[in-house]
Amino acid sequence: MKLIDILVWALFILSLAVSAWFIFGNSPTFEQTILVLIVTFLFTLHAKIISQGAQFHMFLGKFKRLEESFIKLADDFRGLKGKKL
Repeated sequence: MKLIDILVWALFILSLAVSAWFIFGNSPTFEQTILVLIVTFLFTLHAKIISQGAQFHMFLGKFKRLEESFIKLADDFRGLKGKKL
């Protein structure tokens, strides 16, 4: 498990605990409970965006290599076009 996954789970458990505390113990204010939920949501969203960005950059690298191989293949065919078999 990655560190980000552990932090997301910890924030999720913290938000559940604060929500339960608000419902049963009435200790934190409603705004504090919502703030913990929003922080958890935003951190989770940020972690997912970072992982998608890393996958996108990996995809761009593969696409660039594929483009270069097609250019080399086209150059090879242009070279063969002038030669007779």
